[in-house]
Amino acid sequence: MDAAFTEEQDEIRRTLRTLLRERCGPDEVKAAVQTAPGYDEALWRRLAGTLGLPGLALSAAYGGVGCGVTELALACEETGRVLLPSPLLATAVFAAPLVAALGTEAQRAELLPRIADGALTAALAVPGRALAEALGLVGAREGAWAGGGRAGGVQARPDRDGGAGWRLYGQVEQVPGGHSAELLLVAARAGGYTRGRTLLFLVRAGADGLARTRLTALDATRPQARIELRNVSAELLGVDDGGSGSGEAVAEALAAVGTAAAAVLAAEAVGAADAALTRTVEYVRAREQFGRPIGSFQAVKHRLADVYVAVQAARSAAYYAAWAAAEGGASGTGGTGGTGGMEAAVAGGLALAQALEAQRTAAAEAVQLHGGIGFTWEHDAHLYFKRAASDELLFGPVHRLRARAAEREGLFGAAGRAPYGDHEGRAGRGGSGDPNGDGTHDGPDGRDGRHGRHGPDGGDGLRKAVTV
Repeated sequence: MDAAFTEEQDEIRRTLRTLLRERCGPDEVKAAVQTAPGYDEALWRRLAGTLGLPGLALSAAYGGVGCGVTELALACEETGRVLLPSPLLATAVFAAPLVAALGTEAQRAELLPRIADGALTAALAVPGRALAEALGLVGAREGAWAGGGRAGGVQARPDRDGGAGWRLYGQVEQVPGGHSAELLLVAARAGGYTRGRTLLFLVRAGADGLARTRLTALDATRPQARIELRNVSAELLGVDDGGSGSGEAVAEALAAVGTAAAAVLAAEAVGAADAALTRTVEYVRAREQFGRPIGSFQAVKHRLADVYVAVQAARSAAYYAAWAAAEGGASGTGGTGGTGGMEAAVAGGLALAQALEAQRTAAAEAVQLHGGIGFTWEHDAHLYFKRAASDELLFGPVHRLRARAAEREGLFGAAGRAPYGDHEGRAGRGGSGDPNGDGTHDGPDGRDGRHGRHGPDGGDGLRKAVTV
């Protein structure tokens, strides 16, 4: 692994930081979130036209820049630093990779160039407030997040006129960027209960029966929406073979997107945490008490030193996760299958957990060390605190991110003994997924796997202790 960034990567970060410093200060952020779309449309067009930000990780064949996850993570670190309100995350991180992975050639040729030049914004709508579960960031029972073919979620059925179209019915809560996106990628269950499978559908803005409501979100810089679908006409993303194969392809694509998204989200959180720390250091240097700057007191120094260590460790983890995701995609194992894909998935989950913790710590210390001013609406410290809380609600919690990474790495031994169950929803200790009924699992020689000297290599069967 080469830990040094290329000249091009440094230039991307430097150019974006300069532009955002000029056009996206705290006052501009507060003004942008009050607009109907929830972001500065002029700034978005400039980011798309000048820097090609929406198409940064898209292939040049579809009008993109042709970079990868690493460059997108570096860009999002800078957008996180200023808490940029924009459709970048929803469009470039969630939606565009799914269109590229699952769409037909006609769909890719129609949609991806418009996404790359910023003319088309998109959002991923996942039922049940389960975005993190759908992307494989936290453990969940297979298909449960999509409604499982029963009541709830979004249901899809073919048009009664026998055409190639579909009709969607249901409701989705907490769709990031869903109120202003011109294209919605809606996850829905098709085939009923017996042949149920989760597919992705394209819903255009303005479709009959589509109602979108912008929600009052904790973090106003990351607006969310409620999507209501009442017999809405939709187009299937990709093809449906009528069996489980298409549903498995969707699950694999979502997992691959989740692996890359975890690295990007981790970098974004690191940028926000670093900005909160920087602002706090500047304040404690200038604020005086008892005739001296409060930053000179040892207790304040210790608290800021702890935050600095947490931010730097999270940055290293985020960079490694981005590198692992890029390498996994380049080797064709960008999903959860294969050694490269599994390593990237584990690294992404752990990096996101560490970054969310660092962001929460930095934001909390910023509020505290700014004293009374940190609690006021006029100050910008509360924006970072709300971003930290909102991110953990949307993409965490931290302990489940780590539990999922540990489960993938096999640290719990048998999958059925994982604290949240395996991907088939089998119970933990003594559940239906436990052949012995007592939380143990027999080794390959028929002996109880709890006893140390019967591992598969004939040596000590106890697993090494790993801190996650």
